[in-house]
Amino acid sequence: MNFGVPTNKKLILFDGVCNLCNSSVLYVIKRDKRNLFLFAPLQSEVGKQIIEKFNIDTNKVDSIILYNPEKDTINYKSKAALKVASQLGFPTNILSIFLIIPSFISNWVYDFIARNRYKWYGKKEACMIPTPELRSKFLD
Repeated sequence: MNFGVPTNKKLILFDGVCNLCNSSVLYVIKRDKRNLFLFAPLQSEVGKQIIEKFNIDTNKVDSIILYNPEKDTINYKSKAALKVASQLGFPTNILSIFLIIPSFISNWVYDFIARNRYKWYGKKEACMIPTPELRSKFLD
């Protein structure tokens, strides 16, 4: 089951009401020169389906999930963010060096930022609505 994601793409699920997450999505879109990524809020139908299929506890993972339809696998938290960064070209791809750090360490940093993201960056009342130019990058 690929949830409508072509096998040559990867789907980034993000917290649609988080200002930091929305800014990060726009950052990725701007630097995704190979047109590799599609996006959907965790709160969307496809987000809910992936959460259910992979039995994800949204109390523990609530900000980024990277779905690979070719392998039917997910990554989340720091590993997802770093795998996305690795595909964005120089200088952002340099961040992938942090993939060598054990997940329990990199996820501690990730979780610290995730816990404070609403306090530091704010929260929207509803999910971001993409502009018509960006609409093709988003799944419902």
